[in-house]
Amino acid sequence: MASKHGLGRGLSALINEKPAVADLPAPAEADFAKAETPGTSGMTMVPLDKIRPNPKQPRRRFAPEALEDMVRSIQTHGVLQPLLLRRMGDHYELVAGERRWRASRQAGLENVPAILKDVSDRDALELTLIENLQREDLNPVEEAEGYHSLAEQFALSHEEIALRVGKARATVTNSLRLLALPEEIKQMLTDCRLSSGHAKALLGAAIDEEKCFLARRTVAEGWSVRVLEKAVERLSRAPRKPRAMRDDIPAAHLQDLSDKLHRHFGTSVRLVPSRTLANGKKAKGLIEIDFYSNEDLTRILDLLGLSESGVE
Repeated sequence: MASKHGLGRGLSALINEKPAVADLPAPAEADFAKAETPGTSGMTMVPLDKIRPNPKQPRRRFAPEALEDMVRSIQTHGVLQPLLLRRMGDHYELVAGERRWRASRQAGLENVPAILKDVSDRDALELTLIENLQREDLNPVEEAEGYHSLAEQFALSHEEIALRVGKARATVTNSLRLLALPEEIKQMLTDCRLSSGHAKALLGAAIDEEKCFLARRTVAEGWSVRVLEKAVERLSRAPRKPRAMRDDIPAAHLQDLSDKLHRHFGTSVRLVPSRTLANGKKAKGLIEIDFYSNEDLTRILDLLGLSESGVE
């Protein structure tokens, strides 16, 4: 099992630093500075009405029951873990701690303990994603979407994501596979009607219609993961009519190839397999490689063994 080093490289590395209380506003911003009251252990007390959520916060759903539990805890014990904030003009923006911020508002607090940190937009988004992924109450779809955001926006491989969030690489890879499920099944996961174990079993079904049929039966009849696995296995052995089209690369192998291309080029690579039609003809496949600058393009061309002529 992978040890949880993700926080050490990401969020906790910032939280454990002594915050830059000395870097509070210059005398010209004295009125705004009055809102910041230095506390103990290097923390600062910040008014709740000066804090804004991160507009790029990837998490949209906060379970009401869990939030109510946190409200009661805050009313009894206060906010035990400071929020991580960055200054944005005349207010603060949340980097980490949106649940604590929401619960503090519901609890009727006026000020909350916070750590101020000067971080870029990119670092703020990465830290927000990492904090969310290290929580235990994410549903499987939220978790998979968080990994996908790290991969797409920061060009991270599955191994690099695993190191940042303190999970095993296989956990990250298996989670990302859930995003290929039909929307109907992903909604069942979001609503906690299906578990991630059920979702992984459904990936073994050949076509989306079969996946959705089995998912509905699982919910309606309360199937365990083991019962669902046996149903998928029986369905795969059943005779079936020829389909009009099939992918030339099996789905499991396609994911492995995509991951290898991602690691090789150090950027997002989309691989669409060629397909064999019912009449025997072939439909073309596609490889797309992302790059973000001429220098990045030159690097990719070098990996391909091509001349960089015409690229400045």
